[in-house]
Amino acid sequence: MFAPKTKEGVEQYPTLEQWENILTTKGLAGPRDLTPSAKDSNLEQKIYGRVAGVAEGSQWEAKITDSSITDYLSIPKRGEEFSYALSTTDTGTFGTGQIQSAKMLARYPDTAYFAHGNYGIQYNLTFPLYNKSRESQAVSIRMQTPIKANTESAGLMFYDPPENRIFFRGTLRVMFNDDTGKTLTRYIHIVQRRGQQGEALVNLNMKPGERRLVQVDFLYPPDATPPQVLTVRSSN
Repeated sequence: MFAPKTKEGVEQYPTLEQWENILTTKGLAGPRDLTPSAKDSNLEQKIYGRVAGVAEGSQWEAKITDSSITDYLSIPKRGEEFSYALSTTDTGTFGTGQIQSAKMLARYPDTAYFAHGNYGIQYNLTFPLYNKSRESQAVSIRMQTPIKANTESAGLMFYDPPENRIFFRGTLRVMFNDDTGKTLTRYIHIVQRRGQQGEALVNLNMKPGERRLVQVDFLYPPDATPPQVLTVRSSN
C-alpha cells in the first residue's frame, strides 16, 4: 500500500479502514515470482519459488554430541574437520538425506512448498567439545557457505574466490569460555557469498582431556540462501 496523500500532496498514515479495504478488495502484490516445481519433480533446473505463508515451528535447538548416549562432541583429529548442515534443500543434502527446511502449514498456491532457509527461525546450538587426545589441539568453529551438492563423496566444495552473490547476511551470538577460563559472549555480523569458506567464530586451545562448551545461536535472516554449515576444525 502506498501512503495516502492529502490534496496538498502530504503523505498520511493509513487508517484501519483503508487497510481493511485493501485486504478485502485488492489482489496480491505483484509481479508474482516463478511458480515452484512440483514437489516430486526431479528436474535438473528446479524452481523453489518464494516462501510465503506459515511455517511449522519457530526454533531449532540441538546439543551436538558423538551419539545419543554421550554428552560430549569429540574434536576432530589434528588437521581434520567435520561439518553440520544448518539449512538444506532436497537438491542439496550433502549426502545426509536430510531436508532441513521447515514444512509449510499454510501457503499461497504459487509459492514454495517448504520454508527454504527457515527465515526467522531461531537456531540454538550447543557444542560440548572434548579433547580425547593426549596432545593439546587448536580448535575452531566457523560458519561456511559451501557449493550446494547432494552427495558427500567429494566433501564440501568452495570457490576461490567466492562468487559475488551474497548468500547470508546476519548476526550470530557465540558464547564460550576462552583459554583463560573467562566466559565470553560475542556478537559477530557475517556476510558470506556463495562458495565462501568463512572465518572462525571462535578459536580454542584445548588441553588433553579438556572439555569446553560453545553455544551458537542466531535468527536465520530473511533473503538469505541455503545451504550453510557449521564446521569444527582442528589445526595441524
